[in-house]
Amino acid sequence: MKERSKSSSVSNLPLILNIDDFKGDFSFDALFGNLVNELLPSFQEDSADSAEGHGIGGTDVLPNGHTRTSSDATKFAQGLSAPLFPEVDALLLLFKNSCKELVDLRKQIDGKLSNLKKEVSTQDDKHRKTLTELEKGVDGLFNSFARLDSRISSVGQTAAKVGDHLQSADAQRETASQAIELIKYLMEFNRNPGSLMELSPLFSDDSRVAEAASIAQKLRSFAEEDISKAMPSVVGGATASRGLEVAVANLQEYCNELENRLLARFDAASQRRELSTMSECAKILSQFNRGTSAMQHYVATRPMFIDVEVMNSDNKLVLGDQSSQASPNYVARGLSKLYKEITDTVRKEAATIMAVFPSPNDVMSILVQRVLEQRVTSLLDKLLEKPSIAHPRPVGEGGILWYLRMLAVAYEKTQELARDLRAVGCGDLDVEGLTESLFSAHKDEYPEYEQASLRQLYQAKLEELRAESQKVSEPSGTIGRSKGASVASSPLEISVAAVTEFLRWNEEAITRCTLFSSLPATLAANVRSVFTCLLHQVSQYITDGLERARDSLTEAASLRERFVIGSSVSRRVTSQVHI
Repeated sequence: MKERSKSSSVSNLPLILNIDDFKGDFSFDALFGNLVNELLPSFQEDSADSAEGHGIGGTDVLPNGHTRTSSDATKFAQGLSAPLFPEVDALLLLFKNSCKELVDLRKQIDGKLSNLKKEVSTQDDKHRKTLTELEKGVDGLFNSFARLDSRISSVGQTAAKVGDHLQSADAQRETASQAIELIKYLMEFNRNPGSLMELSPLFSDDSRVAEAASIAQKLRSFAEEDISKAMPSVVGGATASRGLEVAVANLQEYCNELENRLLARFDAASQRRELSTMSECAKILSQFNRGTSAMQHYVATRPMFIDVEVMNSDNKLVLGDQSSQASPNYVARGLSKLYKEITDTVRKEAATIMAVFPSPNDVMSILVQRVLEQRVTSLLDKLLEKPSIAHPRPVGEGGILWYLRMLAVAYEKTQELARDLRAVGCGDLDVEGLTESLFSAHKDEYPEYEQASLRQLYQAKLEELRAESQKVSEPSGTIGRSKGASVASSPLEISVAAVTEFLRWNEEAITRCTLFSSLPATLAANVRSVFTCLLHQVSQYITDGLERARDSLTEAASLRERFVIGSSVSRRVTSQVHI
């Protein structure tokens, strides 16, 4: 009864399912747990109470929630009359009620969904009508914007034309205003010569020299252009031209005076190493003939061009003591040191030029050209004195070969200087072409001097061999004198060592040909002339060798003939003796 009352009470428990339970993160396990948690705990309590009432001790709990004894399980099973799971009916009823409520909830949801569909369809129709009306309105706005854009474009073009006209008018007004100002200043110069002291303060104020220089150049251009356009047929043209000529003359005098003042200020700033003042003066002087006078003046006042001690030290460094003849190796070392000093000096000047002049490349071009044409040329003139081909110095004093070796050394080192100066910077100057022009006179006559040198060396070697031959064949007495005369009259024998020396001379000459000949045709012609000299030098050696070989063969043939004749005679004598 007790259990039945519990079952009936459980079956009458209210079952509540709310739509909100299915919203959000829905979990079926959680829903099921909430439904059965109220029934299952009571069942577990009843099981525990029934086990205690039968006095069963040491029970084990089964996996389904029931208990059993460890010793008297059989008796307990026979005496147990109640069902194992009495809440089954209550749970079945609970599940049935839950299913009914779920069906009801689904119907409610389906009804709401149907209503929402109808409402959404109604609202969709309204929105479609609204969108259609909006599209028509947008099309109208686009058409309005297109008309407005066209109007704006038209107005903008008109405004641009008006702006161009206004700008042109403003430019004309500015030009006219400047022309009026220039005419006023020109009237000041349109006076008799010597009246420059009566000019306006603009042309005498040292703080406004830049403005004065600009206006003076404009006045010169204006006056000279007007003079060139003046026509003799114009009434009063002669008087106006005469007046402008006076103005141009006065302007030229003023510009010369102003330029000299600026150059003096530039020199003073240069001595004090005031780069800012030098830069300011150079910028103003650039308005006078593009600043050519300032550039040339700066370069001409460099110590390496005006200091006599610098030139003397150059000669001493390269040539050494003038009383003795310098060797090519000594000159090469001296040129290397000197050209390095020149390159360092030009590099220092380049730093100043970059900081001072508005057109530094033009100044560098003038500086490098002055270095090559003055400092290098003066040194080369003393170093490369052309010898006389008809009456050269003896070989013992260097001969023509000394000049050729000096020429090769100077040419090679000067080319290295040109490359170094190009690396430092020389503007638009063709430094390589200028370097070639320094040696053009020497290179034009080089083949003649090379051939003359080879002939001189060859003749000197022949004289040396002839002297050695006379010393070897110099006996005493009459017989010795006759024998020495015969040796002197015989052709000179050239040794292999002498021919080897000939080859060494020509090899050195070919090296110089390669150095001085930039064009393949010139190189071929120079090498051909050197090779011709070599053939001439070794021709006697080859001829003498062939003649000696011929004489040896002739002598061998005569000895063989004598041997053959002697053998035949001895055979005849032997045969006669036997008879």
